[in-house]
Amino acid sequence: MSDKEKVLAKILIVDDDVGILNQLKWVLQGEYEVLIASNKEEGLRIIEEKMPELVALDVNLNGISFSDREGIEILDKIKNRFPFIKVIMITGDDSKEIALEAINKGAYDYYVKPINIEELKIIFRRALYIQNLEKENKRLTEELQGRFKFGEMVGDSPQMQNIFSLIRKVAPTDATVLVTGESGTGKELVAKAIHSLSLRRDEAFIVINCASIPENLLESELFGHEKGAFTGAHIQRKGKLEVADKGTVFLDEIGEMSLSLQVKILRFLQEKVIERVGSNTPIELDVRIIAATNQDLKERIKEGKFREDLYYRLSVININLPSLRNRKDDILLLANYFLNKYKKEVSTKTMKGFTKQAKELMLSYSWPGNVREMENRVRRALILADNSFITPSDLGFEEKRDMNIIGETIKVSLKKARCTLEIELIKKALKEAKGNISLAAKILEISRPTLYDLMKKYNISAM
Repeated sequence: MSDKEKVLAKILIVDDDVGILNQLKWVLQGEYEVLIASNKEEGLRIIEEKMPELVALDVNLNGISFSDREGIEILDKIKNRFPFIKVIMITGDDSKEIALEAINKGAYDYYVKPINIEELKIIFRRALYIQNLEKENKRLTEELQGRFKFGEMVGDSPQMQNIFSLIRKVAPTDATVLVTGESGTGKELVAKAIHSLSLRRDEAFIVINCASIPENLLESELFGHEKGAFTGAHIQRKGKLEVADKGTVFLDEIGEMSLSLQVKILRFLQEKVIERVGSNTPIELDVRIIAATNQDLKERIKEGKFREDLYYRLSVININLPSLRNRKDDILLLANYFLNKYKKEVSTKTMKGFTKQAKELMLSYSWPGNVREMENRVRRALILADNSFITPSDLGFEEKRDMNIIGETIKVSLKKARCTLEIELIKKALKEAKGNISLAAKILEISRPTLYDLMKKYNISAM
C-alpha cells in the first residue's frame, strides 16, 4: 500500500459495541482515516458525507438477537447507492445462511467474531486493493471507450478508424454523402455522426426510410402538400424537407425510390427548391442530404432502376461500411460495449463478461445481420443468462448451423478446410493437455507418432 493510500483511504466502523469501535479505531488509525458510528442513521449519514472506501458493518447492529437484520438492511442501501464501497460484515453469529445472504447482496467479505486484528487488517487491505483495481479498470474502460467510440459507433479496426477520420473531414462541409453497406452495419449512425459534427448540429435531423413508405405517400412525406391536393388532404402540411430547413435529412434505402421521385430529389439537390404537392409555388430550402443504401446502385443503374445523374449527385462523398465479419478486430470490443450499455436493464444480476467459449464462437461466427444482430444477441443474453458470464447458449447459438460453418467453408477446397480443422483441433488438444503429447493424442484418439507427424506437418509446437 502506498503512502498516499495510507493517508486518504477512509474506513467506517459501524457497531453498537463501543468497546469494539474504540479498539478498531485505535489499531487502524495509523493506516486509515477511521470513522465510527454506533447506529444505522449515523452510519448512513457519515457515508453520505465522507464517502469511505471501506465499511466494516456489524450484522446484528441492535445487539438484541442474532435474528436482527439491521446490518443487512444497511448493506442493501450502501450497495444500491454506492456500489464501489467495499463492505465487510462482522458478526458473532457463524450461521452460513446469513453469510451467504450478505455475500449475495454484495458484501465483499464476512468475518465472524471474536476479532483477530491481524486477520481483519489483511481483509481490509485486500478489499482496498481490489477496489483500487476496479477503479483503475473503470478508468481504463472509459478511456478506451473514448478512443474507440465515435458518436454511437464503436471500432478499433483500421477500416472503422478510416471511416471515423473521413466523417471528421466531411462533417463540417455541406457535401452530399452516400453511405453504403450491408443491412445492420450502422449507416444511420454514420449519418447521425456527420450531423452532430456539422454546423447544423443544433438544427433538425430527420430520417426518412424510402422503403417503408408507399410510393403514393412518399412524395407528400418528402415535399408536403396543399389543402385539397388529393383525397384526404384536408389541411396544408409541410413535408420533411421543409421541416428540416437548416438541418439534415437522412434518406435511408434510397435505392427503393421510384424513378419519378428520383427526378424531384435530383431537382432539389441541383436547385435547393421544392414544390408542395398541389402547388406550383417554389420554396427555397437549405437542407443537407445524406443518403444510404444496402444495394449496388451501379447495378440498379444498369437495370434502369436508378438514375445515373442522381447517383453522382448523391455520392460526392461515398462512405462504405464494412460488414462485421470483415472487421473481426471489433467483434469483442462491440460485444463488451453492448454488455455495458444494456446491463443496467438487468440490475438484479452482476454481469461480468463472456465465457471463453462464447468469445471464440463470436469470433468465428459470420454475423449475417452485422452489428444490429450483435446488439440484439447480447441484449437477449443479458436477460436470459443464469450466471455472471454469458455463454454461447445465452447468445442463442444452440445449434452448429448457427455458426454458418457451411457458409464460411464452402468457399475453400475440401483439402484446405480439412487442414484448417486439423490445426485447430490439435492446438486445442495440446492446450487442454498442457503440452503433454501423449495426453493430447488420447484426446484426439490418434497414436502418439501420428500426432508428432501432424505437428511437424503443420509446424505446431507443444507449448
